[in-house]
Amino acid sequence: MSPIRAAVPDGAYSEAKFHQVRALVERFRGREGSSDADKVWTARVTDVRNWVVFSAVERWRDTGEAFETYTDSGGKSGGQKEKLAYTVLAASLAYQFKLDWAAATSKSFQMAVIDEAFGRGSDESTRYALALFRRLGLQLVVVTPLQKIHTIEPAVSAVGFVDNPTGAGSRMHTMTVEEYRAGRAAHLAAKPS
Repeated sequence: MSPIRAAVPDGAYSEAKFHQVRALVERFRGREGSSDADKVWTARVTDVRNWVVFSAVERWRDTGEAFETYTDSGGKSGGQKEKLAYTVLAASLAYQFKLDWAAATSKSFQMAVIDEAFGRGSDESTRYALALFRRLGLQLVVVTPLQKIHTIEPAVSAVGFVDNPTGAGSRMHTMTVEEYRAGRAAHLAAKPS
């Protein structure tokens, strides 16, 4: 008996197991006559977001009594679902960075990049998320379209504005939020009424 074979229990690689794995691989590839259905199935089973059910409970701080419960499958409004998504994101970042929610400051660098996360959401949900991330002590780099800058602006200290006026190459202008506000005010004042 070879050393490799001795490490494998008898029957572990049986013919039946081989056929089960082969059937899964064929479904991932897309079986003839079922390729569209297999594509949908593959997207569903390979997306980790479908592997768990999320829920969060909002509680009154003074009593601890629950006043709102959110689940990923619940029939809540779009804003409520956004709050759940941001809460789950914050909780996962807290877990990943081993954050102490009660700590006033941290000795480690905790940065998160949020790319267009607030683009379609409500202003209220955006403010909720930014306050939640601030409570965690996260340093954020937020990439957002200009239509959300008014909501994000109170929570940032610097702005990087990217444009591409000629179509040949992008350029980035960095400034403090105070410089951004002054430039915006000057631009609005120079506009003909």
